[in-house]
This record gives sequence, structure tokens and C-alpha cells, in this order.
Amino acid sequence: MAAISRKGFGQVEPNHLSGIVTGQIYAQLPADNTVFTSGILEQGMFVKYDYAAGKVNLAGDGEWMLVYNEEKLYDERKQSHKDYAMKVGNFTGNEMVPRLIKTNVGDIYTTNTFGANTSEDAVVDGLTLSLGDKLEVNSSTGYLKAAGQSPTGMVWKVVKVYTMPDGQPGVKLQRIQ
Repeated sequence: MAAISRKGFGQVEPNHLSGIVTGQIYAQLPADNTVFTSGILEQGMFVKYDYAAGKVNLAGDGEWMLVYNEEKLYDERKQSHKDYAMKVGNFTGNEMVPRLIKTNVGDIYTTNTFGANTSEDAVVDGLTLSLGDKLEVNSSTGYLKAAGQSPTGMVWKVVKVYTMPDGQPGVKLQRIQ
């Protein structure tokens, strides 16, 4: 069992994400800045690519996609993966255009993104997870949460209690549904 408490923003280690290999990467629509906590998109959140509305949001049609942006770290001596998130104020016209990866059953990645954070220095307490726990997307936040009794959408299973590259607690997840 591991309590996933982290300092800074969420991280993703893409162990086996088939969407990267198959080209199922989406990065043309701006985020609907009104629906994301404090105008921040963290690595490891899930959002919808709502092409009809012309926005990335939490309520559109389509399946959930993983936020996995190219990280912009300008001083590796002082910055690490925990220091990167997309923030509205950092973009021209305050328009964030995230890179989203479609996930498929069998995909595997490591993460510590289980709750919103507002700064690279803040500490956030996420979930307490054990091997075999099942997770689903919280449709109001885009973060993973404990799955209900009969989940109907995407389901992830904890396959290893692990650590992130910077030594913070994390888990390896496999998509099973």
C-alpha cells in the first residue's frame, strides 16, 4: 500500500503507451480554460478532445485521453519533471494547446497524478493505493479516482507500487477496460 503524496505537479513515465507508436496523438485544439482548476493542466490528467466544440474539455463527446505534453524545462540543475505543467498565463493569448495521447487496453504508464496542484512547491495528497486497485476518471476533474463497483468507461489497474524518476511515490498502471 502506498499513499501517493507528491510535491509539485503530476508526472508521467510512458512505459508502454501504444498511441505514441500508432500516431494517436492529438494536439490541435485549445483547452477550455474555464473548466480546469486554476487554469492548469498537469501531466497525467485525462481530458476529452471535443472536436465539434473546438475545445479540449471534460464534458465533450469521445473517450478520455491522457495529457502528456512535451516538458519545457530550461535549467535541469534546478528543474525536474515535477516542475512542469501547462499554465494559462504562460501562453500567447492565454490559449493552451495540450498534447493528448489515446490509450488502449493493455497500455502501461507510471504516474503520481491523483489530485490537483497549483504550484511546483506545493504538496498534494492523492490516493492511498495497493496492488490490484482499480481506477477510473473523475469526470468533474479529469484526475483518476477509485473505481466504483461497475465502472462503464476506461479502467486502470495498479500493477506495481513504484516510484517516479525523482524518487516520489507513484504507481504503475495498466489499462484493463
